[in-house]
Amino acid sequence: MKNTALTHIHESLGAKMVPFAGYNMPVQYEGINIEHETVRNGVGVFDVSHMGEFFLKGENALQLIQKVTSNDASLLHIGKVQYSCMPNNEGGIVDDLLVYQIGNEEYMLVVNASNIEKDWNWISKHNNLHVEMINKSDEISLLAIQGPDAAEALQPLTSIDLFNMKYYNFEIGTFAGIENVIVSATGYTGSGGFEIYFKNKDAEQIWNKVFNVGEKFGIKPIGLAARDTLRLEMGFCLYGNDINDTTSPIEAGLGWITKFTKDFINSENLKNQKETGVTKKLVAFEISDKGIPRHGYEIVTENGEIIGEVTSGTMSPSLKKGIGMGYVTKEFSKIGTQIGIQIRNKAIPAVVVKLPFYKG
Repeated sequence: MKNTALTHIHESLGAKMVPFAGYNMPVQYEGINIEHETVRNGVGVFDVSHMGEFFLKGENALQLIQKVTSNDASLLHIGKVQYSCMPNNEGGIVDDLLVYQIGNEEYMLVVNASNIEKDWNWISKHNNLHVEMINKSDEISLLAIQGPDAAEALQPLTSIDLFNMKYYNFEIGTFAGIENVIVSATGYTGSGGFEIYFKNKDAEQIWNKVFNVGEKFGIKPIGLAARDTLRLEMGFCLYGNDINDTTSPIEAGLGWITKFTKDFINSENLKNQKETGVTKKLVAFEISDKGIPRHGYEIVTENGEIIGEVTSGTMSPSLKKGIGMGYVTKEFSKIGTQIGIQIRNKAIPAVVVKLPFYKG
């Protein structure tokens, strides 16, 4: 089990630690609902140092990224980030990821912790372009500092203009006295905020300074459990739940990151799928009665016929009702469709809704 550079701090704060993607990670401190509300209304700090960071360099770096990812990375410029995915040859997704353009011929790919080795092998396999690849996943720490008060709380730590940083942009500069820190605005919670990338050796100094300046804003450490409820309220996909090796980006509603203006792995098949239509679709739903949907629960028609399965589900701390996402056969994917979620041998009524669940 790997530790992050901050594991000892989480343990000293009394965090409940769990194994996650091969790492010893804090799942909660005070409790999911309290931590969730802290991020929605103030500012909270997630240690997400388990995420993977690959650096691709050289004149063919963009060409390789264009080949292995579905979005059009030629639209990037230095300081811009793009959400994308890596399709496999079978119609599924190897992983979803962020692509950062760091320099004229340098990019950083941020991948999911559980897929670091798989992703590295996949990109390496398709790297016949002599692109220099460096895996810095074990050297880089990452804090996600999220919430409406994040910019005001963190601004004293940097000369980077946090108030005017646009969503999916980043800058490299001095942060908390440390040089060459990547500060980006690609939040996974829907409440604004920043991601701070830095070397492991600087983790404790940055953590302490962040909590110093954030004290008057009621800043708190937040665990992975609240991260999951926050992202689900926004309808953001979680790899391993809502997307995987067998779900296509078209089925998952990720057509917006699947650009057929270029060729990429399996693009022809995915283009056909987009044109001819899919048989199943990822939908969002709200429970109309009491009950909490969970991953793996069956989705049924009003007559009890099985039409799909829940991929993510929870009791929404903001909405105070059961919410979830899941794949259903296409004819039941329209917004407003009445469905049922099979909870303990009972079909609990639910309705297909438009994302996000949380409107802010």
